Amino acid sequence: MGFARTCAVALVGVEGVVVEVQADLEPGVAAFTLVGLPDKSLTESRDRVRAAVVNSGAEWPQKKLTVGLSPASVPKAGSGFDLAVASAVLGAAERLDPRVLADIVMIGELGLDGRVRPVRGTLPAVLAAADAGYEQVVVPECAAAEASLVPGVSVLGIRSLRQLIAVLADEPVPEEEPPDPARPDPLLAGLRVPGTGAATGLPGAGAAAWDRGHDLTDVVGQLSARTAVEVAAAGGHHLFLEGPPGAGKTMLAERLPSLLPPLDRQESLEVTAVHSVAGLLPADKPLIDTAPYCAPHHSATLQALVGGGPGIARPGAVSLSHRGILFLDETPEFSSHALDALRQPLESGHVVIARSSGVVRFPARFLMVLAANPCPCGRFSLTDGSCDCPPSAIRRYQARLSGPLLDRVDLRVVTDRVTRAELTASGARGESTATVAARVRSARERAAARFAGTPWQTNSDIPGRELRTRWRAAPGAMDDAERSLERGVLTARGIDRVLRVAWTVADLVGHDRPDATDVALALQLRTGVPRGVPMALGAPA
Repeated sequence: MGFARTCAVALVGVEGVVVEVQADLEPGVAAFTLVGLPDKSLTESRDRVRAAVVNSGAEWPQKKLTVGLSPASVPKAGSGFDLAVASAVLGAAERLDPRVLADIVMIGELGLDGRVRPVRGTLPAVLAAADAGYEQVVVPECAAAEASLVPGVSVLGIRSLRQLIAVLADEPVPEEEPPDPARPDPLLAGLRVPGTGAATGLPGAGAAAWDRGHDLTDVVGQLSARTAVEVAAAGGHHLFLEGPPGAGKTMLAERLPSLLPPLDRQESLEVTAVHSVAGLLPADKPLIDTAPYCAPHHSATLQALVGGGPGIARPGAVSLSHRGILFLDETPEFSSHALDALRQPLESGHVVIARSSGVVRFPARFLMVLAANPCPCGRFSLTDGSCDCPPSAIRRYQARLSGPLLDRVDLRVVTDRVTRAELTASGARGESTATVAARVRSARERAAARFAGTPWQTNSDIPGRELRTRWRAAPGAMDDAERSLERGVLTARGIDRVLRVAWTVADLVGHDRPDATDVALALQLRTGVPRGVPMALGAPA
């Protein structure tokens, strides 16, 4: 009787559970039994592993073989267990030393010829192995760069099962033919979700899917909207842009990611883990260090926005935009159920998807930008009175955005139609992205220094009780906001959000704490009612 064990990782969302892969050989009729709640793709690994072992020059044991995946109560899915199953079988057959296999985590899919293919979710799998105390990980060679992002873990990248057998048995390692650089590597095909390739016209990377050549100087006019975009970037505040078609709402949203500072190491790992699980991590960029930008179409379903789908729940747009921008253009055209489902992740910073097989938790701390026309035709409230929509249609259109959702939006700005004089004017049209980004970076540094030693990083993260006790505005600065609360213009949540925006304005202009002018500008950005304060935060346009 032979027995061997090694380890693999089962992913539940972006969190991993280390699974012990056990192989047991007993005398009897040759059979291969796989137990431990495997799904269809994992059940099929029996045939893949058998063919890979034989084609790698090893002998398949002609005995009763049982492979167990422990803990058996955790559902296992995907083909990433192939390498661990093959190694455990070879250890039970005494082709490999079982003592060498016991403390190694193996991640990879096997081809019938013995080649090792990468699988989605390598980074979160290696993070789970490191958290469990494992120090050695075997992954496909093309995924070694992604796995090496985890500190304190020794990563071995291999191209084939033959190479792994040679390394573990202390034999000469055979050379494998490298892929043709002139052709796409077929081993990388499993890392991409169908429908996200070049043939679809989508960018190659799921993160930073925006043109870095976009600059704020391209935006004509819209001083209030430019100020709101700067405040949103500095404090992480949600933004609602309303205005006629062609006013520049989408242009402003596309230029918002370039104002955000680069992600730090922890944020980069969080974003990379989500995109790795979703199959949107580019092969040539194992670490995403820029804020992602996600702009789903208005026909997106609830599952596409929040996450879920048949079988194992997959991350949705709110998780793909984690630590970045979620832009919902033509927001009233989205399903009302899908929009209202955003209310919980907007408050908690994560989304929980409950299924009969278990609960999946995805991170979802994003900056939301909504853009909408004032009516179905888009010409309502223009001075020429060209809107043909009946009042009932306008009310229905505007009512698609629920009050509780809009109450969670800090900044609401109306964009005006661009005039001929603004469009044809020569000279500078406003501050560049580089200038505004530098001011945003300085404001975030002030906030980070103020929040040192706390779990918060930006003004939008601060709970209301902390704002009212630890970080108060200047005496008398909140009088107008409190009167708005008494008149019903602001809710209790709204007044907290006004104070958060006021702190961001104070950080941008260099004040130690918000004064009456900062609060007035925050109220103006929140309600859209003019307060007689200048909108420009930097040099005049």
